[in-house]
Amino acid sequence: MRTREHRPHAGKLGTGVSVVVIALGVLVTGYFVLIAYMVDPDGPWDRQAVTSSHIAAGIGLVFAAFLALVTWIVAKAGWLRKGWHVLPAALAVAALLRLTLLAPEL
Repeated sequence: MRTREHRPHAGKLGTGVSVVVIALGVLVTGYFVLIAYMVDPDGPWDRQAVTSSHIAAGIGLVFAAFLALVTWIVAKAGWLRKGWHVLPAALAVAALLRLTLLAPEL
């Protein structure tokens, strides 16, 4: 029979602050990834749009990596479950796809 392990550092305040910080991080990271996907070049001369898409996806990827680190620390402290790692991982995959396979073409 499984017993629930006692997590001494799992306070409600830590959980609440962690959820708010990670939710804000997901919103900011998602914004940059969304911008990367919304930018489309107008034609073969529009290199600025391709560059802007790459920059937004790169910023999104950096934020996703930082968010994954914060999520790992919070999960290690016991304030959140390990399932919260899905959010930064999904955003990182989306940013990587926009930088590689789904990059806008001229």
